[in-house]
Amino acid sequence: MKNHVKVMLLTVLFAGTVLFSNAQELRCNISINTSKIQGTNKSIFTTLQSSLYEFMNNTKWTGNIYSEEERIECSIFITINEQIGSSRFGGTLQIQAKRPVYATSYQTVTFNFMDDDFIFDYIEFDKLEFEINTFRSNLTSVMAFYAYVILGIDYDTFSLKGGSEFLSIAQQIVVNTQGDNYAGWKPYEKASRRNRYWIVDNMLDNNYSLVRGAYYKYHRLGMDKMSDQVTEGREQIMQALLDIQKVYREKPDPYLFYLKLFFDAKADEIANIFQEATQPEKTRVVQILQEIDNSNSRKYAKITETTN
Repeated sequence: MKNHVKVMLLTVLFAGTVLFSNAQELRCNISINTSKIQGTNKSIFTTLQSSLYEFMNNTKWTGNIYSEEERIECSIFITINEQIGSSRFGGTLQIQAKRPVYATSYQTVTFNFMDDDFIFDYIEFDKLEFEINTFRSNLTSVMAFYAYVILGIDYDTFSLKGGSEFLSIAQQIVVNTQGDNYAGWKPYEKASRRNRYWIVDNMLDNNYSLVRGAYYKYHRLGMDKMSDQVTEGREQIMQALLDIQKVYREKPDPYLFYLKLFFDAKADEIANIFQEATQPEKTRVVQILQEIDNSNSRKYAKITETTN
């Protein structure tokens, strides 16, 4: 088991500025697409990309000890759509995180989200600073928010609700932004509730407790067993989906954003896993998935395309 899971109770919640050290948690690739921006000195984005890479990968986000191979694989793809002012830009973020599956070389996606409310201010060579309890800039607040969401989800996959500390920090970052006018942080901004406020709100909402638990059941009890206990592992994944079905039927709110987050990361993988199942398992899981994630029904149709 990962060292950062073993020592989770030793995690320190810092009250001051996040520091840089050699025991970093993330291995985060940063890409910036500026093809939609015309007439701007593009060197600023090269500098920004380098600065964001250093910020995400060299910040000490937790108090835990990580070895190099334990660092969490993630990527952030930034598309700059417009220059709003001399130093203000608007665009989107595509964030994805993965974690290894025990005894395999396979990396399973844990988080996959498109954030289309990314507005930030940046002057070339600006120092990127972040404090947990203070809003310093929207740029670093957004990046730190996703760092802690990625950490929270990763820990949730290794122990039941193990990421609570980090999701709580992400929620504190949301609280810090409420007095500012940047998009993506407010509960009332979008009818779909697809923004940062609702990501962490749903994850910490007791009404979605079974969905959070499903991350642990799916990954630790399911995927991590499949290298040598395929049937048992697949059954745990089925149980995780049944837990999500319970939440779907209870409908804690009409949006069910947390379920969408789960299936945005898992739909393709689930379809592949159950292609190798028995026919009764296939029939059962397709019925569940067609009910709780009908938007991906075409992907799930692949499950029954092959028979044992």
